[in-house]
Amino acid sequence: MSDTTTHAARSIVARVFTDHPASVDESYFGHMRFAFGFSFWLAVAAGAALVHALIPAVCETTASRILARLNARIADRH
Repeated sequence: MSDTTTHAARSIVARVFTDHPASVDESYFGHMRFAFGFSFWLAVAAGAALVHALIPAVCETTASRILARLNARIADRH
């Protein structure tokens, strides 16, 4: 493999895996941890909204509280 091909391959890997995490001052694995945690809480909020849709007296503010907390976490990062 030539140096040009190796450089191009590294550039693609960087663009796909490390450029965005670096733009928010995180490593790849640090960003993965944050994103997994964020997706977990989004799933919990979705579940609470589904339960609320079926039984309106249950989980009245759960989804909105989770989303407000997640929004604050994102706002604090930028």
